Amino acid sequence: MTKLTLEVANSIINRACSTASGKGLKPLSVAVLDAGGHLVAFQKQDGASMLRFEIAFGKAYGALAVGFGSRWLDKASADRPHFVAGLTSISGGKIVPVPGGVLVRDQAGRLLGAVGITGDTSDNDEAVAVEAIEIGGLNAQAA
Repeated sequence: MTKLTLEVANSIINRACSTASGKGLKPLSVAVLDAGGHLVAFQKQDGASMLRFEIAFGKAYGALAVGFGSRWLDKASADRPHFVAGLTSISGGKIVPVPGGVLVRDQAGRLLGAVGITGDTSDNDEAVAVEAIEIGGLNAQAA
């Protein structure tokens, strides 16, 4: 696979929502971006609060911006706050530096895009993203 298609993006979203419901998590919002940071698909579960699109998008966008899962950005914001503040500034505020943004790679390791999930704890958001990506035979990079 060389491209993250709408069909693949929607299947990731469906798996994420199904996993979240099965685990009794709070309502999630899921954004799937291609490798260039463009939105491919987005959905939010019933009951998700406002600004969830922006948060999910920002987690995925941040992961793509640095080439690591957004957990790396979370750690960097503690270790190097000026660096993360600079990234946030030059991105126009698009980066959300907390876990829940996970890179999507194909079996050969090529970057296809990223998934951003928000709605429950950041750890649960990230775990659901990883599971939804990997169930489909793709590789997730959370850190």
